[in-house]
Amino acid sequence: MRGRGYQGGVSFGPTVTPPIVKQLLIANAAVFFAQILSQGWLGYDLLSALGAVVPREFFAGQIWQAFTYMFLHGGLGHIAVNMLTLWMFGSPLALAWGARRFLRFYLLCGVGAGLLIATLPYVLGAVGLHFPSLSPSIPTLGASGAVYGVLLAYSLTWPEHTIMLLFPPIPIRAIYLIPFVFALNYILGPSNVSHVGHFGGVLAAWILIRREHGASLLPNVASLRWRLKRWRMRRQLRAVRVEEDQWRRRAREHDDHRIH
Repeated sequence: MRGRGYQGGVSFGPTVTPPIVKQLLIANAAVFFAQILSQGWLGYDLLSALGAVVPREFFAGQIWQAFTYMFLHGGLGHIAVNMLTLWMFGSPLALAWGARRFLRFYLLCGVGAGLLIATLPYVLGAVGLHFPSLSPSIPTLGASGAVYGVLLAYSLTWPEHTIMLLFPPIPIRAIYLIPFVFALNYILGPSNVSHVGHFGGVLAAWILIRREHGASLLPNVASLRWRLKRWRMRRQLRAVRVEEDQWRRRAREHDDHRIH
């Protein structure tokens, strides 16, 4: 993704990578390398077996899984996408927030997603709902929950920034990034993607951001009306600009014909 940066320019990714983001990238890469080594030495992925979130094992006492799972990944493509997204959107956020606040936010989003992954199968089962994709024995791993939390924070911090996606190659405002990525993953994503984990990261991020600003978890009617009014004003402004551009173009064409 290319973005209109937080400093106003257009570039591929951030111009500065804060130390805290570098450290998270290195930590994830180191754990992934350890996973590969364990596969080679032991014939199976020991770290994933011990650290991925498996609801049944979580409630059997392995509660650390809600933290460790976010540093594990299922393949090179999996970690590459997560780390690229963390680098691109986490860097400006860490610069704006500071290392301590960003790290706390990132980890809490990841843990929040892990807790939802572990508890949702049992909550649904308690009301008589059972889904094969939410079986208590299915392991989940990856930093996506924490990364989705970072995406939400970025989109709420700089909602008007324009992001040029690499796939599909279209521009999109940051405020629409989360619903667009959810829809894209649902339509084109692999069958084993954890939508619950993604939603858990976004939910945890939303709670943290709203609580930090002393706001209620749900927007009130007045704020929704204000946003609708702003949207209508932007539409009218764009229409006026298009009309002015068309008028100037016709005026230039008229002057050119008159000169010739």
